[in-house]
Amino acid sequence: MKDTLAQVRSYPVSVQLLMVNQFTINLGFYMLMPYLATHLAGPLGLAGWTVGLILGVRNFSQQGMFLIGGALADRFGYKPMITAGLVLRIAGFATLGLVDSVPALIAASAATGLAGALFNPATRAYLAADAGERRVEAFALFNVFYQAGILLGPLVGMVLTGIGFRVTCLAAAGIFALLSIVQIRALPSRRGDDAKGQESGRPERVLSQWRGILANRPFLLFSFAMIGSYVMSFQVYLALPLEVRRMGGEGDFATTAVALLFVVSGLSTILGQTKITTWCKGRRMRPGRALTWGLLIMGAAFLPLLLATAVPVPGGGIGLWLLAAVPPALSALLLALGTMIAYPFEMDTIVRLSGDRLVATHYGLYNTICGIGITLGNLLTGAALDAARAAGVSALPWIALTLLGLACAAALHRLDRTGRLTTPTQPVPATT
Repeated sequence: MKDTLAQVRSYPVSVQLLMVNQFTINLGFYMLMPYLATHLAGPLGLAGWTVGLILGVRNFSQQGMFLIGGALADRFGYKPMITAGLVLRIAGFATLGLVDSVPALIAASAATGLAGALFNPATRAYLAADAGERRVEAFALFNVFYQAGILLGPLVGMVLTGIGFRVTCLAAAGIFALLSIVQIRALPSRRGDDAKGQESGRPERVLSQWRGILANRPFLLFSFAMIGSYVMSFQVYLALPLEVRRMGGEGDFATTAVALLFVVSGLSTILGQTKITTWCKGRRMRPGRALTWGLLIMGAAFLPLLLATAVPVPGGGIGLWLLAAVPPALSALLLALGTMIAYPFEMDTIVRLSGDRLVATHYGLYNTICGIGITLGNLLTGAALDAARAAGVSALPWIALTLLGLACAAALHRLDRTGRLTTPTQPVPATT
């Protein structure tokens, strides 16, 4: 951990602030969001479809607005969008704890989603710009802070929610308020090179910018090829917990085993991310090769679960507990390993394929594409889980997810072999 902190201190102050920024954002977010559905369905007594609507609005407003958020960051600068997103999330979180009417809850949920769409692309574009040639290593460190917030947030939220959900909401809003003050006072203003070039002339129309990005075929192919990585990594929240509960029941054991999944995923990233990235860089691994290996390992993450389907299910006792807990935990560890290999090179590849132009907008479109892919992928995964139960073929979801990993790795290997991941796209001439 000392080595990680030493690496952080070697970067400019702006990069250090962005890493702390992301840790704090995830801390505040995961303090609240895992317990929101229980609050809506329990104390507020809302129907299941209403709870789903409120939660869905948050996801839709974030995924649907990433492109807008990125375009605004490229037009007006990174710091204003980061600050605006933080302020909007203060309002959203505070409102979630203070209101009980459905329209107000929907508005608050939409605000929290829009906030993420504003600061996420801006943060990543800012980090890429200020980290310079060390941006792969910077994104590795960024992922450590990102995962640390995810790991700590639910633990803090569990303690605060024991006092009251309103306390959790106001505490999360307070964290974002403090973070906003720090960002306003300490984070230097930063604009992309494309935005600087517009200051002396007539700005390029947004639609013209978007047409240029949509004409960037290597970037779009890369974005679609990477959808599978997000579908697979999301199974830590969907398929793996469902498998634990299918095998181990709904008691305290299942709750503990599900928590273990998140601990394994988060701690392995915190402890291993920088070492793995250093190893990859030390072996002069090309970005395309690292991405291919990362997705291969993520696909292989479902093999322990596939193999477990061939083991006779014990009637109870420690044998059943081990079968319910160990294969999902191994899968979570392999998913984390694959992500650790791929993530820094993934973020770097987006910058290179953008030609260092409209970087935040590229990140925004990339997040939107992957977000839509996650939604569709989860629907298909859920359908596969249901079909497996109905047909008595428990291996079906794990075969499908393994094949998804192989297909995405093959697609990335193909893009790498044809040079589409290593040759930056030439900037599209501005149209005024």
